[in-house]
Amino acid sequence: MGARPEPRYMGGQAVLEGVMMRGESTWAVAVRTPEGDIEVDVREVPGWSDQYRRFPILRGVVALGESLSLGYRALTWSANRQVPEDEQVSERAMGVAITISMVLFSGLFIVLPAIAGKGASGLLDFLPFEFAEGLVRLLLFVAYLWAISLIGDIRRVFMYHGAEHKAIAAYENGVELTPETADQFTTAHVRCGTNFLLTVMVVAILTYTFVPADDIWEIVVSRVLLIPVIAGLAYEVIRLAAKNMHRAWVRGLMKPGLLLQRLTTREPTLDQLEVAIASLRAVLSVEQLREVEARAGRRVPDMRSRPAFGT
Repeated sequence: MGARPEPRYMGGQAVLEGVMMRGESTWAVAVRTPEGDIEVDVREVPGWSDQYRRFPILRGVVALGESLSLGYRALTWSANRQVPEDEQVSERAMGVAITISMVLFSGLFIVLPAIAGKGASGLLDFLPFEFAEGLVRLLLFVAYLWAISLIGDIRRVFMYHGAEHKAIAAYENGVELTPETADQFTTAHVRCGTNFLLTVMVVAILTYTFVPADDIWEIVVSRVLLIPVIAGLAYEVIRLAAKNMHRAWVRGLMKPGLLLQRLTTREPTLDQLEVAIASLRAVLSVEQLREVEARAGRRVPDMRSRPAFGT
């Protein structure tokens, strides 16, 4: 028998009143406007990660950077669909805001746990520093997710997050893409960002055990410098797990991450599923057209500068 073919994955992200879907060469954002219509924007994936797909760990770092870039663009576009033209924000402004948020995130979940873990392991001799640090980081992460889930606007984003997962599950299981058929699937998905972040924390504990550091500043600097390495390793773990979810032991290892998604997803309405499916259909339509044109020796026009679908 030949090698098992590489599965064709679809990624996504919840945005304000909508969903972004990302395929191999195309990404799309669909939102529900204040008037109740669905508006869709389709663009071309930059393709940075394609150059590194043969290089484990590095491909994960580049793919993460590409995903963050697409994410803030999708978030900017969705936010601007909800407000009058004179209140809209630029991608540059959104990028600055997200960069500041990432710095604060690193301080809260990378630096603070290292300092707290050092103190805890000093008081409790039986508690290894790396374990104490990882425990503090996990508790902070869960507390943060629980706290923001209490905010009304965030709960709606989490509902669209659930819609994204259900739409992708419907596609991956080969069923008809309708809100009713997608609604039968669970809101949990192994390739979810929540699962990725939990995997990052576990990989971090294992990685840090090989990085001796006694001084607190050495510890903080090593944690920050190792972020790309840990992200790349976590990407490989998730990638491997996604290919082997048919194995019981892999499903068992992924179970904590899937359970944690109960904090970051909510059951969507059929209207929200309709938005997620509109985004998914937009990506599939362009990519299927590209495949047909490629076989015919013609090139589909670049979608990067203009919306291809809309209402």
